[in-house]
Amino acid sequence: MPPAESPPQPPDEFGSRPPIQCDACESALNNGEDRTVSFLLLDHHTVPLVGCDDHLSQFATVCGYTSEDTADLLEHRPAGGIACPSCHLAAHSPRQPVVPVQDGAVAVLGCPDHQSTVVQRFHQGLATQEQLTASLDLT
Repeated sequence: MPPAESPPQPPDEFGSRPPIQCDACESALNNGEDRTVSFLLLDHHTVPLVGCDDHLSQFATVCGYTSEDTADLLEHRPAGGIACPSCHLAAHSPRQPVVPVQDGAVAVLGCPDHQSTVVQRFHQGLATQEQLTASLDLT
């Protein structure tokens, strides 16, 4: 699987939607109430996400670089539910961040605090991934 790449986006640009070249991501993001929601389990966070399977997996992998544990991606509602009431009630809207992941995108459907945390962890994971692959390129 090729590494996930994403240009850095400051939090104030969440309202603008990045270009999406992945038809599966575009379909997932535009399906309204018929969309399939996945759940990212990252440390003590459980955050709903929308995107295609490939880009969701890449997003979770990159976020996992910032954790001592693995980042898990569930395609069903977690048994323990979502602890944050605001994340539990969050529905996709244009104000929620859509994070570019290679040629696709992932929408983070949590509350503003958890959206920010997960998006920041993704960007930190990209930086870690870049450092790891850069050190391999030097040899």
